[in-house]
Amino acid sequence: MLGEAKFFEFLFYMNKGVFFKKTTCLPLLSVGKQNQLSTPTDGMGKMSDFDKLDEKTETELQAAAFRRLRDHFQNRTDVQNIDLMTLAGFCRNCLSGWVQDAAREKGMDISKEEARAYIYGMPYSEWRERYQTEATDAQKAAFDKAHKHK
Repeated sequence: MLGEAKFFEFLFYMNKGVFFKKTTCLPLLSVGKQNQLSTPTDGMGKMSDFDKLDEKTETELQAAAFRRLRDHFQNRTDVQNIDLMTLAGFCRNCLSGWVQDAAREKGMDISKEEARAYIYGMPYSEWRERYQTEATDAQKAAFDKAHKHK
């Protein structure tokens, strides 16, 4: 689940200029004090408003960040999943799996294809046909290098 932690660290860093002394894994679409970020600061060592988050606000922030990421990925069709996996360790398919897992935890039955359509903004087969390119040798080599420890 390292990809999720990187994802949230990146989002908060980019959107708010918040820096973290360390991060913990934040299960996607999950809430609770156990998921709060550890000792966020404003970059100057001062505590931020994150130490005052209640569960409702935390959930709203997570949901807003997730929707923004989903929308960003839907608009950036030029970015291939293999590059996302190489650089961040997660891709659109990972996000769709996390949505499906979260739905299952809530007693909902969402298929893999429904979850993918939610993330991709269209059926996965249509997205692949329109936007997916054959991975180059360089992309494959970068992916293999990034994931050689697995």
